[in-house]
Amino acid sequence: MTRPTRDHDRRARQRATGRDRAGAARRPRGRQGKSGAGAREGDNVAAGRSAATRSGFPIGGSQHSNQQALRAGRQFLVRHRLASLVIVLIVAVVAIKMVMLQVVDASGLSAEAASQRAVTEVLPAKRGAIEDRNGKAIAYTDDARALTFQPVKVRKEIEEANKKTPSLPGVDERIDQIAAGISAELGSEYNQDSIKELLRSNENFVYLARAISPEAAGKIIDEFPEVGSERQDVRLYPGGSLAANIVGDVDFDGNGLIGLESSMDSILSGTDGSRTYDRGSDGAVIPGSSRNLHPSVNGGTVELTIDSDIQWYVQNEVEKAKKLSKAKNASAVVLDAKTGEVLAMANDGTFNPAKPLDEQDNAQLGDLPITSPFEPGSVNKIVTAAAAIEYGITNPTEVHQVPGSIDMADVTVKDAWAHGVEPYTTTGIFGKSSNVGTLMLADEVGEDRFADMVKRFGLGQRSDVGLPAESAGVVPARSQWSGGTFANLPIGQGLTMTLLQMTAMYQAIANDGLRIPPRIIKSIEGTGQDGQLPAPEGVQVVSPQTARTVRDMFRATIQNDPMGVQMGTGAKAEVPGYQISGKTGTAQQVDPDCGCYSQSSYNITFAGIAPADNPRYVIGIMLDAPTRSSDGTGGQSAAPLFQSIASWMLQREQVPMSAQPPPPLVLRAE
Repeated sequence: MTRPTRDHDRRARQRATGRDRAGAARRPRGRQGKSGAGAREGDNVAAGRSAATRSGFPIGGSQHSNQQALRAGRQFLVRHRLASLVIVLIVAVVAIKMVMLQVVDASGLSAEAASQRAVTEVLPAKRGAIEDRNGKAIAYTDDARALTFQPVKVRKEIEEANKKTPSLPGVDERIDQIAAGISAELGSEYNQDSIKELLRSNENFVYLARAISPEAAGKIIDEFPEVGSERQDVRLYPGGSLAANIVGDVDFDGNGLIGLESSMDSILSGTDGSRTYDRGSDGAVIPGSSRNLHPSVNGGTVELTIDSDIQWYVQNEVEKAKKLSKAKNASAVVLDAKTGEVLAMANDGTFNPAKPLDEQDNAQLGDLPITSPFEPGSVNKIVTAAAAIEYGITNPTEVHQVPGSIDMADVTVKDAWAHGVEPYTTTGIFGKSSNVGTLMLADEVGEDRFADMVKRFGLGQRSDVGLPAESAGVVPARSQWSGGTFANLPIGQGLTMTLLQMTAMYQAIANDGLRIPPRIIKSIEGTGQDGQLPAPEGVQVVSPQTARTVRDMFRATIQNDPMGVQMGTGAKAEVPGYQISGKTGTAQQVDPDCGCYSQSSYNITFAGIAPADNPRYVIGIMLDAPTRSSDGTGGQSAAPLFQSIASWMLQREQVPMSAQPPPPLVLRAE
């Protein structure tokens, strides 16, 4: 083994002590344990100076680089701390929000979710029926359905289904199928083209059909699930136009539009109920979730005073009379003589509530006997007759020398026929319908007493019969009477009344002077006010004896005489075997061109009592500007229409005939 040389040993020691390389920096061992950046930095500077000097680099360049490094380190540390702070803040915010969601907002969100799945369903009330006095339904509600469709939504669904499964029908094909199926099930009334138009519309919701049977609706939606169905009860009128002017009509939603359907809507409609339940995400009702049940209360049943059979007959006779007389309009009212109850009330051209109103352009939607007042003519002479007997001014057999004309307050009034002075009895004045004789008696009654009698008979006042749009008529206030007013009122000109008011005047005479305001609603069932309505309070117009006297006097109107001397103006109202009392009327209409009375257009009226000796019925007739009588014969008379109605009713009810022929009345003294 070779021994190292002395030079080799020296080099080894130099390597061990770090002095084998010139300028090598050495950290003194004794200072390694010191802490502090400043101490270590001073050592490095001292060592670096020696190394730098030996290596030839300038001392200043190394020191600058160290300072930059220190600054960069500090900036990094600041950024790091800021980033950490931001992260901590974000985490804190998220944590707080989670706490709010889980604890604070939990109840609110739960309530909101519950409200979104909760459904409140309306439980529709069933509309009450309208019946006649015998319980026969005139209007009632039956279960029905409406077919619904969502055109935009369903067409999109059909299109998407066809794209996914091409074997399924496309939009056009499916629409054709649906339209054909509905038309086949419901009939020709629902033609395919009209249904297709609805199916192709850009509406969000449409009705394809209304008021169809639940069975038909069920078949359609089973075959075509795209079609919906909703309950939509249908209002039925089994008699068609029977009493339609009284009963009225409803809209598609079952709300009253006109007539009793409107005025009694609050009673007929009832009160809808409701219930709340929950639906799942699939739309199905969640079992056991039903709550807050409020049952519906069905509408009440309104019973009328009218008799369907009488109403039907009167309506038909009125239609015939209009055609035969060529009148613009014709109307009739039938009252119970003792109670004032309306047994029938009709006008021509009545609409059919079973059909849409917009398809009945020429139909009469109103109720003319209560809404259309008119000047009544000589029918109003009963006011003068009642006052003259009541105040003892005359008696039935007293003879009056009646001239052909009379002057009253510079107004000259003539009779309808030319004549000289005639010896008419009081009975004859009214049987012959003498204007002059009536004004002679009215002048003795006096204006004030006459005005009071007009009020007692109910003129100028609504009867409150229970129907909407009733007119009160027009009677000039006593303070507004001019010189010619009293020359017109006693003969039925210068005032207006409805046909119901006119008929009610004669009901007072038929009922021994006690006028019972007419009514058409007999009872209401199914509400808190069940039972018959109380009869209206009567008004004693004249004494019973006066009423009986006037009733007998007015038989003169119907009295027949082959010679014509003792013949009244309404002989065509005669009903064989029965005593009939009544009065004809002819009133000039106002000519709209001149604002004066027409010489060619008249209101033709008649009011009568049957039988006169034991009153059962009071009948009022009005023809608007006829050119012939109500039976088509010459002249202008409503008496034949009265005769047709009165004779049918007396026979139908088997009213006993008068015990003996009535004694003849003297109209003109010999």
